[in-house]
Amino acid sequence: MKFVISLILTIVITKICYGDVGKETGLEIPRYVSLKSNDANIRVGPSTNYPIAIKYIQKNYPLKILEEYDDWRKIEDLTNNNGWIHKSLISGNRTAIIVSNNDDKIKIFNTIEGVTIGNIGKGNIVSINKCKIDWCSISFNNYKGWIYKKNIWGVEDKEIINVSYFQVIIDLYWKSLNHFQKMSSVF
Repeated sequence: MKFVISLILTIVITKICYGDVGKETGLEIPRYVSLKSNDANIRVGPSTNYPIAIKYIQKNYPLKILEEYDDWRKIEDLTNNNGWIHKSLISGNRTAIIVSNNDDKIKIFNTIEGVTIGNIGKGNIVSINKCKIDWCSISFNNYKGWIYKKNIWGVEDKEIINVSYFQVIIDLYWKSLNHFQKMSSVF
């Protein structure tokens, strides 16, 4: 009886901690990927025999994988379009799309809650460097900085990406530097 209870608890805890995994790759489902090229077809089913539903023409466009079947991945995009794409057309590189409720520019900060170093408009595709609970470090053209996670599509709400053990020290350094800059501008 103890064995059965232990087995059930293990399965439940594994399911809670790790969610679903893809049948073909063993990777977490759902997960985000990006397009490898400027020409990718999304089909209504998992084969070239199915008609094309959508054609993407933007390299690095982020997609969410919902299911796996053989060499095909069922995806969803920012506007909830879904279909099947061949695995050779996607990359594990993490990108995101800038979103906002209005047409205001989104601020890019030098660090979390730091100094504004630039702005970016709705619909731009950015590379994800790392994400904390509420913030993501992104790259876009000549900018590299932090933005609120709520302003991008391509990352789960509480997903953490590439955060090192030293991130707390790095954050403290930048927060101190920003504080001293603000104080020196007062005098």
